[in-house]
Amino acid sequence: MTPSHTEVTDYTAVAKSLHWLIALGLITAFALGWVMTEIPGITPTKLKYYNWHKWLGVTLLALSLLRIVWRAFHRPPALPNTLTRWQRLAATGMHYLLYLATLGVPITGYLYTLAAGFPVVYLGLVELPVLYGKTPEWIEPLKDLHELSAYGLAAAVLAHAGAALWHHFAQGDPVLRRMLPRMLTRKSP
Repeated sequence: MTPSHTEVTDYTAVAKSLHWLIALGLITAFALGWVMTEIPGITPTKLKYYNWHKWLGVTLLALSLLRIVWRAFHRPPALPNTLTRWQRLAATGMHYLLYLATLGVPITGYLYTLAAGFPVVYLGLVELPVLYGKTPEWIEPLKDLHELSAYGLAAAVLAHAGAALWHHFAQGDPVLRRMLPRMLTRKSP
């Protein structure tokens, strides 16, 4: 079936840019979180990594909010007709889960940081609101929640990427191509 001239077949350039910026940021934040928590004791390097991780978390929260607002006002391309009902439901559910997790992970990290008694000073310049002071009894539960939600987000991202690759290579449908930058999807002359 050839798309009509009014049917959206690709995500917008803004949606694609936000998608790939968030994806790159999530990979970096997860890797940084993994490395920094493996450094024993308190060292200048570990503290630097913690700050970078927090700054990246704040940036990802802002980008995720922007992505959700953009999505609310810009209809995504229709899924291919070849997808079954359960695949459509799974795709929709996964997108909502990813939106929720990209908000939840940085928020739990922020709350954990506050409970530990540390302010978040974005890029070393802008102190974010301190909603409450050091709360020792909340440290471990919020740390566990942040870690668990980060692993959940990583699993969802892997499932999302795996499904996109399966659609591209096994099904041969345009699910992945709709989100790729235009320069990667242009046909050669």
